[in-house]
Amino acid sequence: MFSLPQLEAFVAVAEELHFGAAAERLNMTQPPLSRQIQMLEKKLNTTLFSRTSRKVELTAAGATLLPRARQILDMCIKTDMDVRRVSSGQAGTITVGYTAIAGQSALPMMLRKAAEGMPGVSFVLRELVSTDQMDGLVKGNVDIGLLRPIVGRPGVVSRPLMQDRLVVAVPEGNPILGNTGIADGQPLPLGSLDRRPLLMYSTKEARYFHDLVLRLFASAGAHANITQYASQVPALLAFVQAGLGVTLVPASAMAFAPPGVEFHEIDGRHGMQELNRVDLELAWNEETANPAVLRLLELIGETMPAAGAPAG
Repeated sequence: MFSLPQLEAFVAVAEELHFGAAAERLNMTQPPLSRQIQMLEKKLNTTLFSRTSRKVELTAAGATLLPRARQILDMCIKTDMDVRRVSSGQAGTITVGYTAIAGQSALPMMLRKAAEGMPGVSFVLRELVSTDQMDGLVKGNVDIGLLRPIVGRPGVVSRPLMQDRLVVAVPEGNPILGNTGIADGQPLPLGSLDRRPLLMYSTKEARYFHDLVLRLFASAGAHANITQYASQVPALLAFVQAGLGVTLVPASAMAFAPPGVEFHEIDGRHGMQELNRVDLELAWNEETANPAVLRLLELIGETMPAAGAPAG
């Protein structure tokens, strides 16, 4: 098979139609250039140039080879550039797992940073609960996870990314709360939710939120009267919209709440403010071989802006 130096020599002579000018263009002397052409002609078993003392012309075979030789050289240059960009993290593909809430808050900010700092990288986005994200990170199906703090797995590392707080979501008009004396928009003591129908996070897919809600209720001395379970915030808000009960959701969920749902901050007295903290973590496999992942981690930095501090 012919070599790239032979094709480079051929293209230079074909474009200059002068061996001396082609040799100068390639920063070499004329004899080695002529040898490259001769070896190429021998390999192809044909004559590529018609040479006289006055001029050099392409033969029919040479004219056929020229556009294809240019294509091959262009492809080699592009391949070289692509490989270098991928190895430096400037190109490639990153699969991102994210929770429903992270998809409305942290994910857009992360994608904006990536678009600015590494525009050649493409993303595959997969909405997954935190446990499924962790499985994907271990198996290599997910490169980056935006998940809640859960029991770690060997080889998966994480760092805090954002902080949020829980708020109470109730049906419009508060028919379930009854006579609490709490005006619309005012902080709500969790004690007022004692034995009210509570729409709860599932223990398997959303253990982090399930345990946090129970800790908050216990701290307020309220009984959690769980009537429905769901793994994702949108499903819980749909239950609230239907008037089936109340639930606690991250404050960032208020931005995409359905109509017919109202929100109250949780009264932060008696230590509730310190307890009412929702963390989101950025996780990845420490043995990742994807340079784009490492580049993205550099761009994101240590933290991203918090979604909001707990209300007092």
